[in-house]
Amino acid sequence: MAPDQFRTATTTAPRTTRTTRPAGRRDSRRPARSAVLAAQRLRDNRTPHHWFAQRLLVVLSGLAPVHSLLGHTSGAAYDQLVGLAPLTPLRDIRACGPTTPTPVLEQVRGTTPSHGVIEAYARVSAGERSQALAFRLERGDDGRWRCCAVELGLEPQRAG
Repeated sequence: MAPDQFRTATTTAPRTTRTTRPAGRRDSRRPARSAVLAAQRLRDNRTPHHWFAQRLLVVLSGLAPVHSLLGHTSGAAYDQLVGLAPLTPLRDIRACGPTTPTPVLEQVRGTTPSHGVIEAYARVSAGERSQALAFRLERGDDGRWRCCAVELGLEPQRAG
């Protein structure tokens, strides 16, 4: 008898599976970049000026109604936002349609000129367009932060 005739069950077939890791796998002991960014956003959203800048972005880009800021603004600032919001100043009006870039907060910074006051600015970008946004938050007697003033960067004037 030939040796091929007595094959046993312990004989293994040639290996057909891959021995390397699948594409897209990473070291599970390290946090993913998205996890690091999410933790940073969570930390930033705990500060009043980051939180309010995000809410202003949503309102002034037309993604949320002005009254969503009703309890977070003083009377004069709310009236100013009522006038600004229909104009959607943070949305790029030159680009319309489903591919219109959504405005994104690029940078938010704040200073405290006195106790209970934060003066902050944010840089907002939508596609290639970038715009400045400044606001002042004051802490009320109830401990809540309220916006007292909002200013937007103006378009450059054209000679002519």
